[in-house]
This record gives sequence, structure tokens and C-alpha cells, in this order.
Amino acid sequence: MDKEHESQAGRVGMTVDALFGEDLILASSSPRRSEILRAVGWPFTVFPVDIDETRKPGEGGVVYVERLAEAKAREAAQQREIGLFLGADTVVVIGDEILGKPVDEDDAKRMLRTLSGEWHEVLTGVALVRRGNRQDVRVAHESTRVRFAEMTENEIGWHVTNGSPLDKAGAYAVQGLAALFIEEIAGDYWNVVGLPVQLVYKMAKAMPME
Repeated sequence: MDKEHESQAGRVGMTVDALFGEDLILASSSPRRSEILRAVGWPFTVFPVDIDETRKPGEGGVVYVERLAEAKAREAAQQREIGLFLGADTVVVIGDEILGKPVDEDDAKRMLRTLSGEWHEVLTGVALVRRGNRQDVRVAHESTRVRFAEMTENEIGWHVTNGSPLDKAGAYAVQGLAALFIEEIAGDYWNVVGLPVQLVYKMAKAMPME
């Protein structure tokens, strides 16, 4: 590497350090959340955890996603001695119904029929837990409204067969095949993908370093 390239690499490295301050530990195996963090250049380590994601009776969408996000971040923090841990959880809300990941293809088709021609809300809870000499916990959520076009039964069947819907809240990925059917988005696009990264960045900046 010549001196000019070395200088440029050094400036980039210093900029990343100054901007993010520290690496994240992502308490999630979601490839979409990893892709978003890579896209913005935020260094991170994947450290997925298992928690009970059963919704409590009468629990609303905001309370539910914030509770799960915090539980994931805290569980990861319990298993490692130090770091900044990020937990997140996303659901789709339409009317009084909360749609998580479909249990099978029939459930995915049911969800898409429900979303067809309607506005719905995408909620993502995010939690940051810093563990070191002291513990600091921040929890928040992002909400984005999305409107689907009317979908025929053939289109729904095609999407379920080809869109890998079973690991996605609401049975769709905005950056995938579902883009053909999304008419309008009001709010943070990245929240619909799975991580409101600008919100996470604001939360991280507000947390004092050790």
C-alpha cells in the first residue's frame, strides 16, 4: 500500500472510531439486521440468544417489541463480561392484530390476505445495554406505516412460494419480492427492513462511555 492509500485508510479508520465509538454486539441472528449495520459501516459481532417470545395476555405491540428487545440485549449481556449489546424485535400491526413470523405457509398466506390493499404499522423495539463497570440500559421503538396494493390469490401464492416468508414478521420483506406490492411507506424504511439504525445511533450517542 502506498503512502497516499495508507493515509486514506488511516483517515477512514479514525472516522469510524470517532463516529461509532465502539463495536456493537448484536443479539440477533437476523441477516437483515447484520446487512444494515454493515451498510452503514458500524463494526459489530453477532451473538444470538434464545428467549421466550410468547406475548403476554393483553400486551400491545409497542410494549411487546420493547420487552423482547430488552430481554435479548440483557440475555446477551449476561453471557459476556463487557460490551455494548443491541437487541431488537419487529412485528407488523394491523387493526388489533399483531403479526409476527408465520408458523407455516398457510399462515403466511393468511397474513398477506390481511395486509392486501391495507395500511399497516411496522414496529421495531430496540434496546442497548452497556455492561462494564456499571450497567446502562436504553429502550425505544420505531414505527413505520406501510400500504400494500391489492394482491390476487395467485400473487399471494407466488410470494409465499418464492419469497421465503417464514422468517419475516408479517410474512414479507420490503427489500425483496414484496416490493412489487408496496404502494407507499410513511416513515423509516430501514425500520421495515428490520432495524431503525438511525434511532440506534442516536441512542448510542446518548449513552456515556465508560
